[in-house]
Amino acid sequence: MAPIRCEPLAEDALLLHVGEGIAPGTSDRVLAATAVLMRALPDVECVPAYASVLLRFDAGSWRTPGGPAPHQAVGEAAMAALASPDAASPSAREVTVPVCYGGDAGPDLAEVARLTGLGAEEVVARHAAGHYRVAMLGFAPGFPYLLGLDPVLAVPRRADPRTRVPAGSVAIGGAQTGIYPDALPGGWQLIGRTPLRLFDPAADEPAALRPGDRVRFASIDAARFDALWAEPGR
Repeated sequence: MAPIRCEPLAEDALLLHVGEGIAPGTSDRVLAATAVLMRALPDVECVPAYASVLLRFDAGSWRTPGGPAPHQAVGEAAMAALASPDAASPSAREVTVPVCYGGDAGPDLAEVARLTGLGAEEVVARHAAGHYRVAMLGFAPGFPYLLGLDPVLAVPRRADPRTRVPAGSVAIGGAQTGIYPDALPGGWQLIGRTPLRLFDPAADEPAALRPGDRVRFASIDAARFDALWAEPGR
């Protein structure tokens, strides 16, 4: 296991390199490190990615007369926290995401079936049977990148990205699956849509999913989708 290393990014930011590439083991290490750092350094913003953790801090509050530079002080505090014997991983939330697959909700389902050599029903069954974990949020506020996609369902992104993908669209891009939190441009293959609201800027916790959450997809029909979409306060 490679040691964690620090890289200055800006006068108020450090990047902790935890590993390389996109892999469940690396993500486990990143999320465990993030949880430890959030507890130990509450005044530092910790943002996990696939193989790194971004630390944002107020440089002025970490600058002391005769003391180390802010980057060094934050880096040393972070490494000390990660070396603590109490650095245990938090328990993960379990979240079920309802999805209406195919049809208008998933216009690329047939193409994914063609690319994988499976029937559309088998694509849906395999996707809904997966055990996923939110590795990180990115691209747009509340967009979850989910690890755990059945390797058989890994397909290339579209050659012609859409200028507008409907909010709630569930998609596959390479070896990842994700959910568009709002109407956005995008090039992933759309296989379904959820009525779950992924991002609400007015909420106390704007993003419905957090890094580390365990996610299961539950297939619903179009009528159930419409009913859930129409619920007040959705």
